[in-house]
Amino acid sequence: MSLIAARHPTATPTTATTERPAPARKLARGAGLGVLLALLATVVWSGSFVATRGMADSVPPVQAVFWRWIIALVAVAPFAARPFWRQRRLIRRHLGFLALASLLGVALYNTLVHQAGLTTSAGNMGMIMAASPVVMAVFARLGGERLGPRRVLGMLAAALGVLLLVGKGSLTLHLAAGDLWMFAAALSFASYSALLKRRPAEIGGLAFLFATFVLGALMLAPAYAVSVTVQGGFPATTATAGPLLYVGVMSSAVAFFAWNKAITLIGAARAGVVYYLQPVCVALLSYALLGEEPGVRGAACMVLILGGVALSGASRTRA
Repeated sequence: MSLIAARHPTATPTTATTERPAPARKLARGAGLGVLLALLATVVWSGSFVATRGMADSVPPVQAVFWRWIIALVAVAPFAARPFWRQRRLIRRHLGFLALASLLGVALYNTLVHQAGLTTSAGNMGMIMAASPVVMAVFARLGGERLGPRRVLGMLAAALGVLLLVGKGSLTLHLAAGDLWMFAAALSFASYSALLKRRPAEIGGLAFLFATFVLGALMLAPAYAVSVTVQGGFPATTATAGPLLYVGVMSSAVAFFAWNKAITLIGAARAGVVYYLQPVCVALLSYALLGEEPGVRGAACMVLILGGVALSGASRTRA
């Protein structure tokens, strides 16, 4: 008996030591998945600015946004309709929160983006949207999240790179009307992302996504009816159907699901750091699809953005 009692105390720490890393590994996997999902959403949304700019001359903004969410609803319905119906009572209970999220992230944000596409370039749209992580970080700090000096420094470096990229090497900005619409869109998107942190945990991701799409489409329906009456419809051609399918399926259904899940895993501020990569993605897409070369100055700004993102990401590895 005494031999067993002597061995017992040494056995307990050994077991604890072997089991303790498991939660840390699980947390690291969750954080890695969150970063990848935020990156997926960022890349997909980068393409949406090119698509939005491409149909700006043929599809009125409100009509484009309305059909975007109708297409998104059709795309997610096979996966989300059943969870939505099962959780209908929870959705009704949190209808106020869902309505605010739908207004900011579905109806208002996307309408502002399409409105901006009338008077600014796809490159400017992507670069200005990269200002939204600054607002996300401010909201996160107000919510009690600790950012840390390295993370703040990385964010400032990435923000400086974005400003230099928009100003073509200068901090003096010459903004068109579309650029101002994009700043309003960035504020709306950042507010939506910060709001997601308070999403009711009992509502599943697919049910939440479907509910916000339905509410957003309902909010846009009156404006859509007025637009059709005043401006008329638009021709259903491959030039309009292709971009609408992209923004409806990829930029709405796929990217919003990925972004919402990423914020659940890593928070709005950290996902916002990944979002700084958007002007880089837009610049590369503009070069590949439109032949717009970023030049040496643009490449230097991209290095500054990438370095800032890497620095901010590295500051959370210990956590």
